[in-house]
Amino acid sequence: MKPEVTAFFDDATNTVSYILKDPNSNKCAILDTVLDFDYASGRTDTKSADKIIAFIQKNNLEPVWILESHVHADHLSAAPYIQEKIGGKIGIGAEISTVQDTFGKVFNEGTEFQRDGSQFDQLFGDRDSFEVGDMSVKVLHTPGHTPACMTYVAGNCAFVGDTMFMPDFGTARCDFPGGSAETLYNSIQKILSLPDDTRIFVGHDYKAPGRDEYAWETSVAKQKAFNVHVGDGKEAVEFIKMRTERDRQLGMPKLIVPSIQVNMRAGNLPEPEDNGQVYIKVPINGL
Repeated sequence: MKPEVTAFFDDATNTVSYILKDPNSNKCAILDTVLDFDYASGRTDTKSADKIIAFIQKNNLEPVWILESHVHADHLSAAPYIQEKIGGKIGIGAEISTVQDTFGKVFNEGTEFQRDGSQFDQLFGDRDSFEVGDMSVKVLHTPGHTPACMTYVAGNCAFVGDTMFMPDFGTARCDFPGGSAETLYNSIQKILSLPDDTRIFVGHDYKAPGRDEYAWETSVAKQKAFNVHVGDGKEAVEFIKMRTERDRQLGMPKLIVPSIQVNMRAGNLPEPEDNGQVYIKVPINGL
């Protein structure tokens, strides 16, 4: 099975969204969408999502799934907007409940905020599978960056979210609440156990030093050989030391505060307050 993959790169957040199409039908899935957000003004926009919608409508595709690889900390999800416009069920890993419990406390969400993942249409466990037309998609639980990170494998394609980046850029950070460098290393080994010719599609690209163009597709074989953090047979001890030291030097993503509050709600904004206005909380010294 060789799915058809179309990528959409968002310059503002360096995010790559994907349309994954069954080669034998018009059915498709949409992965890791972006709702544009200007933090300074607090305004949202749907230009990025509208590009995906326009492509789907132009090509007469039918989206059956809108998938999240994890609760993103660097961009807001447009899943509910896309669902309202063109349909599809919103899915994420079952460990979303762990993320909701953790950040429900960080943002002091009240009891009305459900921490059971019920905001999503489907919660996936490790090795679950679902269909996109005639195409079967297998789900791998690949935590470490966050507890709920999932890799979606369809035919010869694997969508790894933030778990791994292009070989010259390495791997995801592990210092968010619930992250673990040891767990990430083990998750990466699970991905690298896929066939060498598996096409890997990453969730972000930042153009590693010396590279002029953005890129988002690589392979298991290339990651095994060349990934600067885990390639060439690097052992877990070496990776954990590198990742831990590197993460200590990283600042928080600029959109982490709004992103997590929205994305742990399946892309929905917090409920309006009694004046009809929606607010995002900023926990002072809380992250």
